[in-house]
Amino acid sequence: MSGILGAAFAILIIVGMPIGFVLGVVGLVGILNMNLPPSIMQLVPQRYFAGVDMFTLMAMPFFIIAGDIMNRTGITGRLVKFSNVLVGHLRGGLAHANILASVFFAGITGAAVSDTAAIGSMLIPAMVDEGYDKPFSAAITAASSIIGPTIPPSNIMVIYGAFMQVSIAGLFMCGVVPGLLLAGVLMVMTVRIAKKRGYPVGERRATLREMGAAFKDAFVALLMPLIILGGILSGMFTPTEAAAVAVAYALFVGFVVYRNLTLGDLYPMFIKMARTTGIVFLVIACASILGWVLTIEQIPEKIARAMLSISNDKWVVMSMILALMLLIGMFMDIAAALIILGPILHPLAVQLGFHPLHFGIIMVLSLNIGLMTPPVGACLFVACGISKLTIETISKEIFPFILAEIFVLLLITFVPAIPLFLPRLMGLAP
Repeated sequence: MSGILGAAFAILIIVGMPIGFVLGVVGLVGILNMNLPPSIMQLVPQRYFAGVDMFTLMAMPFFIIAGDIMNRTGITGRLVKFSNVLVGHLRGGLAHANILASVFFAGITGAAVSDTAAIGSMLIPAMVDEGYDKPFSAAITAASSIIGPTIPPSNIMVIYGAFMQVSIAGLFMCGVVPGLLLAGVLMVMTVRIAKKRGYPVGERRATLREMGAAFKDAFVALLMPLIILGGILSGMFTPTEAAAVAVAYALFVGFVVYRNLTLGDLYPMFIKMARTTGIVFLVIACASILGWVLTIEQIPEKIARAMLSISNDKWVVMSMILALMLLIGMFMDIAAALIILGPILHPLAVQLGFHPLHFGIIMVLSLNIGLMTPPVGACLFVACGISKLTIETISKEIFPFILAEIFVLLLITFVPAIPLFLPRLMGLAP
């Protein structure tokens, strides 16, 4: 059975069928090859509906629309200005501001592609005008955008938590330190590259008054992640309710505080949100059909036994898992990869002794790295569109940043205390 499913999956991917339909069709192929009564086909629509019948998944469209509303109000420019005031005096200051802006932006959207589009459209042209190489400007934008789905809120963490029955609040807290580590490593790389290439350095350090003014201008945007995380950790509301509160806050900011949002602006945002959510939910629903087939055929157990037959050492097996996820992330949509691999690898990792939250952040970050790797990295394509460069040109420039982020991935994998520090501090993990 596994050979039939694998062949069907590979053929449909090669011919270019959308991943959501691929999962559904492969699931149907599996059911038809199980030699069960025809009445079993009634299970297909039931599994399709059950796949998205989760209250926690409602958080995703709320976070999407909240991020779009906040971006429409002009917060991107305010965050970039605040970031530049803090680090603009360093060698390669605008590149550092790009990275820091991604950290702040991560607390609002939780989506890497949105980060690349919003920050890249502003900073890539600005960096080129100041003397930075265009390929470097595009590469650092795509590389830093991976921070978005790592620091909470994160749509991909919502999906993982819902499917694996893992605390979403715990996953959120698990992502904070790794996200900051990503920013730190990227800044170290930027310092080395900026010195080697002689990139611009700020004329002077910003004064405390200038920092205070920039902070005041960005305060409304910076308050949003504090409201989300504070509400979740204090028990005032669930992650799904927090997402709804984020939308209410974004509407308040747009209509009352900045007064630059109109009712007409909301329609295209809701259309975009519906399309994005519809695509992801289609993938989730179809994956539920395939997941049932895999479970009945005990394929996850067979894969686990195959890996354990190579070695019983947890770190050797985890190294194989990391290699698999990095490889899959290069070719497959992150949500689809998470939904397919999660039910297979999560039980194996727990069996090996890994904490569910620890493995969750490992999986999220490893697949996130795929967003910036060729040949199908979504953030790379967005950066190409903004910079008008080919993917080959940006790929050469982004390679050192990929290695730097893989270093962070290995660090949080082999030193569990790093990602689990905040969850344990907050009482979300033993």
